[in-house]
Amino acid sequence: MSLAVIACGALSAHVHEIADRNHLELHVEPINPLLHNRPEGIAPAVEELILELQPNYDHIAIAYADCGTYGALDVVCEKYQVSRLAGDHCYDVFATAEKMKAEFEKVPGTYVLTDYLVKSFRRSVMNEMGLDRYPELRDDYFHAYKRILWLAQHQTPELEEAAKDAASLIDLPLEIINVGDKHLEEQLMVLIGSTK
Repeated sequence: MSLAVIACGALSAHVHEIADRNHLELHVEPINPLLHNRPEGIAPAVEELILELQPNYDHIAIAYADCGTYGALDVVCEKYQVSRLAGDHCYDVFATAEKMKAEFEKVPGTYVLTDYLVKSFRRSVMNEMGLDRYPELRDDYFHAYKRILWLAQHQTPELEEAAKDAASLIDLPLEIINVGDKHLEEQLMVLIGSTK
């Protein structure tokens, strides 16, 4: 059975890794992760790809959480009878909703990073939010935050330096939790498991 996964660009590399280590033949179709800055565009982009892929694949899964679509992605999934990852955002996908709830309760005002955001922070946050041009906006955007929490999937010295750089750019203390990608793998296997 032919399988396609429509994935947030921030998750697509992880989906490839999971497929490789489980010897799965998947076609992974990434969507620009910068849509997280304009989440109203996520559901239409997913729908467009579903229509493009349906003639060529027996089964399509969606490697997105809700990601700020406020249910619009679920409407698309229901319309085309496809399933997505559980959770409100990719933090839930990596760390579980329960763990994230506990972290947000422990420190209200937690700004969360994944490996993708650590790698792309200067582009996807600083540039996209205009902070590279207007650094004075830092306090407007981040005044309510108390810390950065990096949910590390693959902690390396290079990524650790990038996480420290991100924290210094917005002047917040950094905490690191190693979460790996096991929870994403479990969910992905459920999404495609019924077709194996």
